[in-house]
Amino acid sequence: MAKAFASQGDMTEKKITFTEVGDGLYAFTAEGDPNSGVIIGDDSVMIVEAQATPRLANKVIECVRGVTDKPITHVALTHYHAVRVLGASAFDAQQVIMSETARAMVVERGQEDWDSEFARFPRLFQGHEDIPGLTWPTTTFRSRMSVYLGNRRVDLMHLGRAHTAGDIVIHVPDENVMFTGDIVEYHSACYCGDGHFADWPGTLDAIRAFDVDAIAPGRGDALVGRDMVNRALENTADFVSSTYRPAARVALGGGSLKEAWDAVRAECDPKFADYAIYEHCLPFNVARAYDEARGIDTPRIWTAERDAEMWEKLQG
Repeated sequence: MAKAFASQGDMTEKKITFTEVGDGLYAFTAEGDPNSGVIIGDDSVMIVEAQATPRLANKVIECVRGVTDKPITHVALTHYHAVRVLGASAFDAQQVIMSETARAMVVERGQEDWDSEFARFPRLFQGHEDIPGLTWPTTTFRSRMSVYLGNRRVDLMHLGRAHTAGDIVIHVPDENVMFTGDIVEYHSACYCGDGHFADWPGTLDAIRAFDVDAIAPGRGDALVGRDMVNRALENTADFVSSTYRPAARVALGGGSLKEAWDAVRAECDPKFADYAIYEHCLPFNVARAYDEARGIDTPRIWTAERDAEMWEKLQG
């Protein structure tokens, strides 16, 4: 009997944790579900990542209201994936910010991504009927911009391709804390289905160069202290390279996608099998690694139909 597709069978509610990672800075985490971040300025609040639906976004708002009554004026979205952006309407923010590349990816593949993610992980789309449509930014930038929440400066930067082509990080220099989106994970599998394996390690190095005191990662616990930050950076780099190397060897040798899947499992299962969403991510990761090794630089668009076809080929 074939396994249930992706995370269709994962309906267990996750415990929410709201962790202070710096003065007025918080990480909203939920045992491997998508994280959000909170940046409280002198007179207003920025949210990092909007969750998948307005209903889930309201859980973030409840936590925010437990620590401040300042208005939420900005939402920063690190990339275009549906589980990160479709809850944005709940915040009623003045500005919704993405990189220019991320906005272009909404144009190119936003609806397809929504449709495929909804089928992969239904629990994350609780209250999906309240989503008003695709999330569009009001503000975009190419490589760097700063937002001032009163006197608090927040730097938004594209440091390189990694989880997607349009990833950004958000750095708060007065506390030396960074919100990385899915470029960095902690004891959670990296989703690489739209990723750039060759570029990802360099982007991690660019983050490492900031020598930050804390990171709110895309998934997993908040990373407080440089030792924990560095362990997470090293572990994420290991996950990415351990996925790509065996898949590339098979692809470059003329082997099949199924052979690449077996090779990646042999390398990654002993190290990462207990990570959150590992089984969910693995087939998408192998498919993208196999493509990249064969010279396909732009990740192919995932559709619900392509998802199912790939899953059947690898899972049986």
